[in-house]
Amino acid sequence: VVLLQVGWKTTREYYTFMWAPLPGDPHGAATTQQQIQFKAYYLPKDDEYYQFCYVDQDGVVRGASVPFQFRAETEDDILVVTTQGEVEEIELQNKNLQKENEELRASCASLQKQTMDLQEQLSKAQELQSRFDSLRSDTEKLELELQSLREENKRLKDLDDCREPELLQLKAALGQIQSVTSDKECLETKLKTALDQLDKLQSQVLNYEKEVENLSHMDQDKTEQLESLKEENRQLRVTQEKEQNKDPEACMGYLKRLKAKQSLSLSCVQSEQQEKLNLMKDLEEQKLSFQSLQAKKNEADEENQKLREENDDLLRQLLQTREVSSFSAASQAHAPIPAPGGGSLLFGNPYCGANLEAGAASVSKASIRKCPMCDDVFPEDIETSQYEAHVQSHLLDCPLCNETFEKSNKQVFEDHMFCHGLE
Repeated sequence: VVLLQVGWKTTREYYTFMWAPLPGDPHGAATTQQQIQFKAYYLPKDDEYYQFCYVDQDGVVRGASVPFQFRAETEDDILVVTTQGEVEEIELQNKNLQKENEELRASCASLQKQTMDLQEQLSKAQELQSRFDSLRSDTEKLELELQSLREENKRLKDLDDCREPELLQLKAALGQIQSVTSDKECLETKLKTALDQLDKLQSQVLNYEKEVENLSHMDQDKTEQLESLKEENRQLRVTQEKEQNKDPEACMGYLKRLKAKQSLSLSCVQSEQQEKLNLMKDLEEQKLSFQSLQAKKNEADEENQKLREENDDLLRQLLQTREVSSFSAASQAHAPIPAPGGGSLLFGNPYCGANLEAGAASVSKASIRKCPMCDDVFPEDIETSQYEAHVQSHLLDCPLCNETFEKSNKQVFEDHMFCHGLE
């Protein structure tokens, strides 16, 4: 009989063993009960699980007990002896108690589930209550804002009735500015066309000058060839005079060939000279057309300058009118009142740089804090330098004449710089 720890693989892993005695009648058919006793000294002292195995003489396991533990003996251990009926009654009570326990567990689980559902509903109710409170506060704020907006709207309507004559004057001034701007755009288009033609004529003049220079070099080469031919002719005449008595017929033939060659060279030189004269004539005509275009450009510049001055005067009048209206509005209320329809036209002229800065400064002094370029609205407490820096970020300054252009009209700025390059 071998004592093995649970989880053993071979019987050689035994903790201890005892030899079982042979029965008195080994060949008898009757069942014989025998027992052996292990000494406590050889038994394990830990809390691991063990089991007894019956091993025969060949080392084959013939039987095994259920796993068990070794515990130290205590004085409280008692032995209770009961009858079979009491045992059955106790087992029946245990079954009833187990059944009641299962029912109580199921009831407890259902109660826990109901408690969780109630907690979820309670959390949702609390969330809805908080949302309701926030919505109520938002509604109160919106009602207050609506009341203030109604009062502001009523005040603006009253103020608008008083400003109708000023608005009519502003609309008339804006109409004049629009007409001047359209005239300026037409002149800019004409000026651009004239500049394109001027570029083409300049390129043609350069090409003609190169051709004239090439023809001059060719004329010089032909002249040198003609001089060399004349020198050769002179030498041949001297040779002819010397050899006139020797072979007159050969000399005459050679002289004829030489004259034919000289006449051919003269005809080539004359044709090249005629071509040079034609090119010089075309060059003079191109110069005359260039001068006429330059005069037209000067006239367009003068007319553009007049329109610019007229536009500056109209803009100055418009700014003065807006200063008066904004001052009256600021004295009645603190809220800014933007002028209708004037945002995109008030600073629409790209050539009025100084007046544009003056207009931005006058508007910034009043309660109006709206960018004339991008329509961005600024708070009243913004510094004037920040407002002017924002307006200046939309502009391009000419480094030569200090004129100011909008960044959206970059092509006009480039044409302006090109005109400086021509000067």
